[in-house]
Amino acid sequence: MANAAIRRRKRAAIVVLAVLAGGAFAFGAALGDGAAGRPKAAERLSAEKLAGQRIVIGFAGTEVPSGVREMVREGHLAGVILFADNLPSRAAGRRLIARLQAIPRPRHLRDPLLVMVDQEGGLVKRISGAPTASAEQIGARGPAFAREQGRRTAANLRNVGFNVNLAPVLDVGRPGGVIEETDRSFGASAARVERTAVPFARAMQAGGVAASAKHFPGLGAAAENTDFAVQRIRLSRRTLRRVDEAPYSAFTAAGGALVMISSAIYPAYSQKPASLSKAIAAGELRGRLSYDGVSITDALGGAAIRAVGGPARVGVAAARAGTDLLLYTDYREGARARRALQRRLEGGEMDRARFEHSVQRVLTLRHRLRR
Repeated sequence: MANAAIRRRKRAAIVVLAVLAGGAFAFGAALGDGAAGRPKAAERLSAEKLAGQRIVIGFAGTEVPSGVREMVREGHLAGVILFADNLPSRAAGRRLIARLQAIPRPRHLRDPLLVMVDQEGGLVKRISGAPTASAEQIGARGPAFAREQGRRTAANLRNVGFNVNLAPVLDVGRPGGVIEETDRSFGASAARVERTAVPFARAMQAGGVAASAKHFPGLGAAAENTDFAVQRIRLSRRTLRRVDEAPYSAFTAAGGALVMISSAIYPAYSQKPASLSKAIAAGELRGRLSYDGVSITDALGGAAIRAVGGPARVGVAAARAGTDLLLYTDYREGARARRALQRRLEGGEMDRARFEHSVQRVLTLRHRLRR
């Protein structure tokens, strides 16, 4: 109880700091409570639209496909992720995002779509501009530089129309790990990651772009990218909690908007990929760390995920595990997952109250992203 009280005080302090810094909105308060006077819109949604608010999709090219346009119009989509092929230029990206946001949406779902991008810096950037350094370089230069890069990244992304950055990486770098080898870690210790990645996230959010910490509960020990190979992180529960999960505790206290859950397998907790594991998505993230922001899967197409089954099956598994948003790089797969969720919700196979709670977190975030 004492720890929870400390966390609440820290969140309140972040709200004040964000307002004083001129942030477009404050993330410090609990994201699941229908804050800012917004009614709990999730209670008013049909099963069809509830299912849609768990889905984020990608698509190819610089035009909005008719299938995506229909998903937005029908309330079957919470957001989109854009990649390099969607963004041949900043102007093209700006036009594409404007068209997406202009699509008429049903009542209770008229707040901005979540428009996401991987703009970590270094090797992982989708558009030009900030961050102008890799995570490793930011970590080496300290918190002041991290805050500057966070502010500049927010301004850069908002200029194009993005409101969610799938960064920072909170993975603690380990020698020989793919995260360390690609300069995607802020440091080789939990303390270094907390000291620099969290200020980066806080400054970015004060600038109006939601931060997404990744890849919970930590991918620093992975030898390969989970998109291409099944990775089993054979660390003890004690080590994961003491080292790899530690930066997420700081991110939670700072009011971090989203946490991306890894696609690796952590035998200390479960034999399932983390985003499909209730022990991780609900037990560790929600229970042990008391995280009340939005959780999101890594792309549901990684090697370990594909081994579980098709898009509908893994989407249902992730939702049942307690992960809020399901990320598909192909919008047709997202549509199949949405239909599967709707069927199970209507059939009573999924608990509506729990489902609404996840959707309300998403709707509250969307509401706070209003320009």
